Amino acid sequence: MIHDLFLQAASRPRIWFFLGAAGCAFLLAMGAYFQFVDGLEPCPLCISQRIAIAATGVAFLIAAIHNPTGVGRKVYAVIGAIVALIGASISIRHIWIQNLPPDQVPECGPGLEYVFENFPLTETIKMMLSGTGECAEIDWSLFGISMPGWTLVAFLMLAAWSLVQFWQWRIISVSSEQ
Repeated sequence: MIHDLFLQAASRPRIWFFLGAAGCAFLLAMGAYFQFVDGLEPCPLCISQRIAIAATGVAFLIAAIHNPTGVGRKVYAVIGAIVALIGASISIRHIWIQNLPPDQVPECGPGLEYVFENFPLTETIKMMLSGTGECAEIDWSLFGISMPGWTLVAFLMLAAWSLVQFWQWRIISVSSEQ
């Protein structure tokens, strides 16, 4: 039954991409929960990862609205996967900083509000993507995996979710043979 539901959703790009966008909305809601309910302030890399999740969600939502077929479906699948993999690379950077020896952790920078008000946009983006000392702090973990680790898993799942539409014709042809 679940297998059949999966195949039905995979054969309909609008549903598939809409479910991907809903997954991204859920991830953003979880980030908001951790920030506003649990009081965990996001570091620059956390904010960069949220932007990447939002961008992936927007790519999925545009694809769902457009409801592409043929080559268009594959183009949206690749775009969604690329955006998700960019987010995964930010997560990898964050995990790397969290695992540096204490003497190699970058210095803490000024707060993001100050940076946005007083630095050029290029410097702000560079700081958000390179991380600061506060990015090395592990404030939350589940099963020994920090939040950036779980975010990496989510990005990889989103990329795979998107790429299913690239090979969607194979899934349908295999299911029709059974």
